[in-house]
Amino acid sequence: MTIEEFQKIFGIIGKSKSIKDLVDIAMQVAQSDISVLLYGESGTGKEVFANAIHKYSKRSDKNLVSVNCGAIPEGLLESELFGHKKGSFTGALEDRRGYFEIADNGTLFLDEIAEMPLTTQVKLLRVLETKEFMRIGSEIVTKVDVRIIAASNKDLQHEVYAKKFRNDLYFRLKAVTLNIPSLRERAEDIPLLIDHFIELYKTKNSINNIIVTNDAMEMLMTHSWPGNIRELKNTIDSAIALSTNGQITAQILSTLITKKIDESFERHLPIHLQKSSEELDREMIYRALIDIKKDLIELKSMASKVKEEEESVPDIKNVHCDEVVPMENLEREAIKNAILYTKGNKRKAAKLLNISERTLYRKLKDYDLHL
Repeated sequence: MTIEEFQKIFGIIGKSKSIKDLVDIAMQVAQSDISVLLYGESGTGKEVFANAIHKYSKRSDKNLVSVNCGAIPEGLLESELFGHKKGSFTGALEDRRGYFEIADNGTLFLDEIAEMPLTTQVKLLRVLETKEFMRIGSEIVTKVDVRIIAASNKDLQHEVYAKKFRNDLYFRLKAVTLNIPSLRERAEDIPLLIDHFIELYKTKNSINNIIVTNDAMEMLMTHSWPGNIRELKNTIDSAIALSTNGQITAQILSTLITKKIDESFERHLPIHLQKSSEELDREMIYRALIDIKKDLIELKSMASKVKEEEESVPDIKNVHCDEVVPMENLEREAIKNAILYTKGNKRKAAKLLNISERTLYRKLKDYDLHL
């Protein structure tokens, strides 16, 4: 099977090199039972790749079970994964199989795995290593053969450093890692995706021609798409629904995405606004001046704090001193006071002075103190 055929069968849209390379790797790893870790922002299509890997594997005739670890309450996730026995906890009204049992001989897709509690991570690691577990409330060991595909929009290495994710589980999962690019990193694929979503909408709603005007396409190409492919699909669907003449125009899109562009304005990102170049330049200058003013206020505040701290510290050059007492005299007085305070108890005195009892006796001898 070619890369193009694989993409067509499993609905992976794109002609960019990054997508072609990902598909090539996915086709290779699909044939094995090795664990796969998918990285990518929300909406980039991690589940599409998980489905493609499963369907192209030797387990394609078995279940692909998808679990969003961030959507299930912490107290229920363990039960959802491993199942439970009737009466094992409040609300357990009957025996229940968990996702591992349902996915036996198939694939378990653990989406947003970074959200999994540490206690559940321990049990997940054990299942991956031993291929067995026990339902909650059961004493019977259940054996399973499940392939794991995990996904996260967080860097699990950083989560490990923050002690939010187990190091051993991380290395167990990252046998093969696929980094799915954001839509703004593969802008050349946007026209293909737009055509795909238009065709889906036309088929589902039994309508004919839909046209994207040039100014609308420019807006679609220059938007940063923080919601990635999911946001693009929703935008296209909404734009078609709002169109009265079968055309997606910049005017329609402005009600859907211009506000988002304004709210997420950053000086270093390319933007598209329906304003003249002079108006745009003036707005950018205003924004830059506001940022500079904010920076100056922060610097002034920091300088004021530093000055206050410096003023609170005495100037050594201006401190007047009438006498310098030798360290030997100070130490002798400290030992004498400690002995008097403890009423002659050498052990307690040594403890107060933070020295050993042996050192105390030596100091007493050195200073010729008979206390």
